[in-house]
Amino acid sequence: MEKNRINLVVLLLGLVVFLGMARYPVLALGVKTFCDIAGNPAEDPDLNNVKIYTALGCIPAEIDKFVEWLLPTLFGISGGIAFILMIYGFILLGTTGGDPKRVAGAQETITSAITGLLLSIFALFVLKLIAVDILQIPGF
Repeated sequence: MEKNRINLVVLLLGLVVFLGMARYPVLALGVKTFCDIAGNPAEDPDLNNVKIYTALGCIPAEIDKFVEWLLPTLFGISGGIAFILMIYGFILLGTTGGDPKRVAGAQETITSAITGLLLSIFALFVLKLIAVDILQIPGF
C-alpha cells in the first residue's frame, strides 16, 4: 500500500512539472522560443519565415513549411529503420547455424523490412500523386 502511495505522489509531482513546462516552455527550457534561418536563437523572428526552436532543431511554424520539413524527415527515418532491420535480418541469417526455425525467423525479418520500405515508398508516391497532381496543393 505504501509503495502505491509513493508511486501516486511521484506521478502527481511529474504531472505538475510537465504541465508547468507546457504552460511556460520558455521558462522551463531557459532558451529563446524563435530561431533564424541558420538555426540560432533569435529575439525577433522573420515574419515571412517563422521558425520555433525545439529539441529537434528549428521547426517551421507555418503549416505548409512544416509539412515540407516533416515528410522528408519521416520518410528518411522509415528508410533508416528498414535498412537497420535488413542488416539485422542478414546477421540473423548468417548466424542461424542451419536451424530451420531461426532461418525462417531471419527470412521473415528481412521480408518485413523490405515490405515496410516498399510501403513507405508507395505511400510517398501516392501522397505526391494526390497532393500535387490531383489537388494541386502548393508546397509539395
